[in-house]
Amino acid sequence: MMTTELADWKNSKLGEVIDLFDNQRVPLNSRERQQRQGQYPYYGAQGIIDYIDGYIFDGRYILVAEDGENLNSKKLPLALFATGKFWVNNHAHILRGKSGIVDDTFLLACLNNADIKPFITGAAQPKLSQQNLRLIDIPLPPLPIQKRIAGILSAYDELIENNQRRIRILEEMARSLYREWFVHFRYPGHESVPLIDSPLGPIPQGWEVKPVSESFEIMGGGTPSRKIDEYWDCGDIQWYTPRDLTGAGSMFMDDSSDHITELGLKKSSARLFPARSVMLTSRATIGAISINTHKACTNQGFITCIPNNEVSLYFLYQWLNENVPTFQRMASGATFKEISRGVFKTIEFLQPEADLVERYEETVTPMAKEVLLTQRKIKNLRTTRDLLLPKLLSGQVQLER
Repeated sequence: MMTTELADWKNSKLGEVIDLFDNQRVPLNSRERQQRQGQYPYYGAQGIIDYIDGYIFDGRYILVAEDGENLNSKKLPLALFATGKFWVNNHAHILRGKSGIVDDTFLLACLNNADIKPFITGAAQPKLSQQNLRLIDIPLPPLPIQKRIAGILSAYDELIENNQRRIRILEEMARSLYREWFVHFRYPGHESVPLIDSPLGPIPQGWEVKPVSESFEIMGGGTPSRKIDEYWDCGDIQWYTPRDLTGAGSMFMDDSSDHITELGLKKSSARLFPARSVMLTSRATIGAISINTHKACTNQGFITCIPNNEVSLYFLYQWLNENVPTFQRMASGATFKEISRGVFKTIEFLQPEADLVERYEETVTPMAKEVLLTQRKIKNLRTTRDLLLPKLLSGQVQLER
């Protein structure tokens, strides 16, 4: 073991140790992207937002958000790696560390650990300009120490990625089984069941088409006044906003970013719904879906669906995911698109026979439990890594040669 020689460490301005490639960025609007759908990732400020038929960059680069709410909240990492062939719009800076001076993995960690508040401008729309990006201070130990720190962080990232990969496999298994049984009607014993006409086309005999209003309960949300501290201070009731779901992309949500008090719940249109309900974002970004693991409520940007004896939890979760294009198509609004609860209630819902839904639930429940367990493992890994990070970057941790 050795103690890192802090005398060899120095601080540097980011602009002194990076190559910047912002002049190669080319933004495409949504219509242009729609006309150019393809296989290459199209990145925005916080990650991939589309896939198109061309690329600008080829290799591994660091992307740093140039604007957006996340610059202040930092709910998501400020910086991320983009690897392979990809396109970037003008909402993310593109950079690499100068060869022989700084390790890119170490640099990424520095950016995600940096205090960027002094460099953010704009009240309504936070912005990290290229000029201010270059002024961010980062620690700069000798390159061999950078690489050892990078190796430790990479080990955590590899564990996280392995767990994320497992989640993707489990979720795909559950989704594929749903589609096989309830979309393509290739469920056990389907050969002996005739198809009959319905408003949704041919469906298995014994299945029923009825509106959502007759199938399961839905609930909306509300926001307590921000001007009254008693509605928010020391609140312990989970209160979700669409940002909680759109940034996470998780099957389960253990907690919300904000919490309200019992008084805040009572004095607003927010309504408490039970654990293991399914939350669907219904405005702006329509179709982010997640299951809450504790009693919770939401703001107005949600339709929350409550499972019951006939419409079980994971069947309902998959039905919602399968029908996101329908929800988006039925949305309306001038300022932003929204699907109202009134419109949502009119959607036709296909109710299979109860024993088949029960069989699906029994098959998928162990997969879902493993997903939740693995999500929590990832959270613990990230927490441990994030606690270790500032100690590594300040030289407080002993490193092996």
